Amino acid sequence: MSFIPDDAAHWFEIPVTDMERARAFYGAVLQNELRDQEGGPNPMSMFAYNGNGRVSGHIYPGRPAPAGSGPTVHLAVARPLEEALERVTANGGQVVSPVIDIPAGRFAYCLDPDGNSIGLFT
Repeated sequence: MSFIPDDAAHWFEIPVTDMERARAFYGAVLQNELRDQEGGPNPMSMFAYNGNGRVSGHIYPGRPAPAGSGPTVHLAVARPLEEALERVTANGGQVVSPVIDIPAGRFAYCLDPDGNSIGLFT
């Protein structure tokens, strides 16, 4: 017998070396302020979401994989995607692919200031 969950992913964590810089980067790029949370094993700042059972995650003080070599987390941004990509470079990140069109939407691969691989998706 196999288990098929409602969502394949439940939570994600992005390790960063500088929490203040990472909060500023993700807040500016996503146009969505991260919320500091207490009570876990590490300090963390959560990505805001509407809370309707959807997946979210957080940043935490940690050791990122070497630039571009870790897993890629895809994050939602408002349209137009090109404006979000401009915010990536303006805030210390790097855009590493052109915009890719797929049936589900549009996205591009980027690196945050710590070299974490992220996809921005509309």
